[in-house]
Formats: sequence, structure tokens, C-alpha cells
Amino acid sequence: PVTELIVERLTLTIPLALMAMSFTVVIALGVGLYAASRHNRLGDVGLMGLAQVGIAIPNFWFAILLILLFSVHLQWFSAGGFPGWEEPLEAFKALLLPALSLAVVQSAILARITRSALLEVLREDFVRTARAKGLSRRQALWGHVLRNAMIPVITVMGLQFAELLAGAIVVENVFYLPGLGRLIFQSIANRDLIVVRNCVMFLAAMVVIVNFVVDVLYAVIDPRVKASDV
Repeated sequence: PVTELIVERLTLTIPLALMAMSFTVVIALGVGLYAASRHNRLGDVGLMGLAQVGIAIPNFWFAILLILLFSVHLQWFSAGGFPGWEEPLEAFKALLLPALSLAVVQSAILARITRSALLEVLREDFVRTARAKGLSRRQALWGHVLRNAMIPVITVMGLQFAELLAGAIVVENVFYLPGLGRLIFQSIANRDLIVVRNCVMFLAAMVVIVNFVVDVLYAVIDPRVKASDV
């Protein structure tokens, strides 16, 4: 049955997507906050330049660079394969490089979105009032600006997580990971249309579910959304 085959592969793909999304959020929020707090300064210009380079880097090419550095030269990680969840530490190490290769492009995109959203909120009247009361720019960013700027950031996060679930085909093949992406690739090569159809339908359902969760998070993050619905 196709369902059992998909569930078996999801035990790798979902942890990989979650790990990549975690790296993406940590890197992007850190870079976005730092760049917004130093708007038009050297740090802001430099980080946004690096983010533009990150957007232009293909995932598979960055994955090959990681293999050359950490697997071939330093020999810290294996070049591919997955040992299974019976050895959690080894399984985590096997997913670390693929997650980083997936996160590099997504974090670059999200960092630019975060910076733009933060700068837009920084121009609001309530932020100027907070600054007039004596708050530093950093305190205003963390205490007032960040939560009010999270709506567009959460929207992009939801789209990126759905893309990580559906777009890991190339990276999973680079690292020889037996995930959902590799299953789709093998099914296309073998002309197994039933497996391809069910995988595509499943991924479409996951995109709908992720978008629904994002809509629910709107009301949690910004009470004004919930009040407007009432």
C-alpha cells in the first residue's frame, strides 16, 4: 500500500524539514533584527549583501560544498546515507548537513522579509512614543516591534515549511537520504504513477494544513486580527 510507503519515508522527511526550518528561523530572525537595528550602517549593508548571495546559491551546490568540507576534508560527518532512528545521535548528525543546505536559501529570504517588516513597524507612532519614554532602539525592537512585525514573517515561514516538505527532492538525492523526496524521484524514474499521484496529493494536503495553521497563528500573535473577525 502506498500509504505505508509514504509514512515510512515521512519519518525522515518531517524531521529534516523541522530541523531545516529551525535553522532558518534562528538565522533569519537574528540577521533581520541585527540589520534592522543598524539600518543603513555597515552591518546592515553587509548582511543584506550576504543574504542576496544566499538567495542566489542553489541548494544542491551548497550541499556539495558542505560534503567536500565536512565529509571529505574534515571527515566530521558522513557523506550520505541514514543510519535510522535506533541511533538518535548518528541520525541527527546525518540530517545536519542536509538541513543546513536547505536552510541557507530559506534563511536568506526570511532575513530580508524580517528586516523589511521590522523597519516598517519602526516607523509607527507607538514606537516613537516608546523611544520618547526612554527605551533604547534594541529595547523597542524586542519589546514592541518584533511581535507587531511577525504577521508577514509568519506567512513566509508557513510557505517555506511547505516548500521544505515538497522541495527536498534534490538534497535528499545528493545525500542519499531515504525520504519522501527520494521516493518521488525513484517513482518518476520507474514510471510508478500511483505512488507519484498519491505523494503529490499528500504534499498538496500538507500545504493546505500548513496555511491553516498559519492563519490560526495570526490571531495568537496579533489580537487585532481576532478582534476584527469578531
